[in-house]
Amino acid sequence: MVLSTAALISLSLAVLNLLPIPVLDGGHIVYHFIELIRGKPLSEGVQMVGLNIGLLLLAGFMVLAIGNDISRLF
Repeated sequence: MVLSTAALISLSLAVLNLLPIPVLDGGHIVYHFIELIRGKPLSEGVQMVGLNIGLLLLAGFMVLAIGNDISRLF
């Protein structure tokens, strides 16, 4: 039971980490894919805007999850 729960949590984190949000690994893969297609990397300014948007998305997901957990308590 404990091992299967740990495996499920690990798999869920792996899938979440591969989402194409610039802060996560999936976002870095997208940046490398864009660099491969263009032949040159995106400018640092564009990458910073993407990272800021990614941080906002990630914070929004966290607030949504915590709010959902709190609403289930009451």
